[in-house]
Amino acid sequence: MLIGTALIAAPATAQQVGTATAVNPLSETTPPGAATVALTVGARIVHKERIHTTPTGTVQLAFLDKSTLSIAPNTSILIDDYVYDPNSSTGHLLVSLTEGALRFVGGELSHQGQASIATPAAAIGIRGGTVTITHDKNGTHVINHFGVITIHNGGGTVVISRPGFEVTIMNWNTPPGQPERITAAEITHYLELLTSKRGQNGGVPGLKTIAIGACGILGLQSTNCPNTPWIATDNGESDAFQLIIQATQLGTGQTQHAMTPRQRPIR
Repeated sequence: MLIGTALIAAPATAQQVGTATAVNPLSETTPPGAATVALTVGARIVHKERIHTTPTGTVQLAFLDKSTLSIAPNTSILIDDYVYDPNSSTGHLLVSLTEGALRFVGGELSHQGQASIATPAAAIGIRGGTVTITHDKNGTHVINHFGVITIHNGGGTVVISRPGFEVTIMNWNTPPGQPERITAAEITHYLELLTSKRGQNGGVPGLKTIAIGACGILGLQSTNCPNTPWIATDNGESDAFQLIIQATQLGTGQTQHAMTPRQRPIR
């Protein structure tokens, strides 16, 4: 378990919605009604908190419903709304992305269709899934890795139900484009963008890379790796992305579900 403290505590009335589980500097946070400070591993994340990463910063957040959010460099987000009842596993999550890129791996709220990401160009609903979203001067780009993604704006609505497909939205008043298959180059780009760089440790001093062979390679095992191998599908999705999704779900205690080819990945 990673344990740490924020440099300045958030106001006592702020509702905790999750924890910063990995932080590569420089990443900053602005709790509601408080000053902007450096974000550290183990810091509690609260409702209405703003998080910003510099060109070298990346962050991973774990929410109470076991959703995770990986934030790329040069990215600004707002935890716009978060309500979660662990007894009934109900509530809703809304994160606003104003610039940059993020990867969302859905937890309990996503499984019920109650997780959304908003950008200046679109409102993106995520059901039982994992999505990469970027926003810049050219609009919003949405990649479905798992589940069903509904994209809506003033121009219309598009649904991505197949993993490995993407949609581009130019602005709020222009209808979303039709889903297109992602390319190998895009997969490589977003994997590199949302992964710690050489020499970074996620804010945990002394953390070392798992040795080659640890995840079942060469017959060796590790508790840091998923026990159930990913079953390949015929949709062209990246094995690397699928391993990241499965490892994230394992780390947050989510149940793994093996899929057979052509089976729609909705839980």
